[in-house]
Amino acid sequence: MTALYWQTIGEGERDLVLLHGWGLNAEVWGCMLARLTPHFRLHLVDLPGYGRSQGFGAMPLEQMAEKVLAAAPPQAWWLGWSLGGLVASQAALLQPQRVLGLITVASSPCFTAQDDWPGIRPEVLSGFQHQLSQDFQRTVERFLALQTLGTESARQDARQLKAVVLSQPTPTVEVLNGGLEILRTADLRKPLAQLTLPLLRIYGYLDGLVPRKVAELLDAGWPHSASAIVPKAAHAPFISHPDEFASMVESFIQAHDSGRGSAQ
Repeated sequence: MTALYWQTIGEGERDLVLLHGWGLNAEVWGCMLARLTPHFRLHLVDLPGYGRSQGFGAMPLEQMAEKVLAAAPPQAWWLGWSLGGLVASQAALLQPQRVLGLITVASSPCFTAQDDWPGIRPEVLSGFQHQLSQDFQRTVERFLALQTLGTESARQDARQLKAVVLSQPTPTVEVLNGGLEILRTADLRKPLAQLTLPLLRIYGYLDGLVPRKVAELLDAGWPHSASAIVPKAAHAPFISHPDEFASMVESFIQAHDSGRGSAQ
């Protein structure tokens, strides 16, 4: 049976599941380990078909969330970046009793731009899907470059992301297309409006993939959630601003755990 790559490290009493974005793998959290392991027991997973979780085909969002839930601790905080934010959100919708709280990073419940909703133009995502079959490596590199555009450390950050991709087995074109299809079609705005778990949404001010206007719209539509915008960050705020990011995560979880204590 095909198994997910799963690594658990850290000294803290609270479990925190970390989910990476499209095209990448769990190594993307490398810059966070020293900052978060003193406070949490981190669960690093390669999503199905990505990195070391080989042998999976493309799958819809709900199935991907079910696969991760099957391997996850009985109760944990979940943090998802970009596509991983959708997977973490879907996990919370499927089994809210197992998710203590949710943190999404540079993510949107609906990545595709619509009449009243800012996001990625559908033709851009369709274009990436088409280009994948033509020139796999160049398409992935272009997508990574888009994620760091505008930051002071853009070139260095893009190199770091590329190194993460190259450090592990690359996903198949089928799996990558499946991920883009999720980004193109998923819309969790209405179901997530009903979710009452602690929810923090972290954005990059310069993000070209998830416009900061999304933060304002969800502040109004999801008053139960909180948002934070990292001023000089783009789509990967934990890479460009690791200390600020770690502090946001730690403070939010601590604030919501203080009332509960650390007992499961």
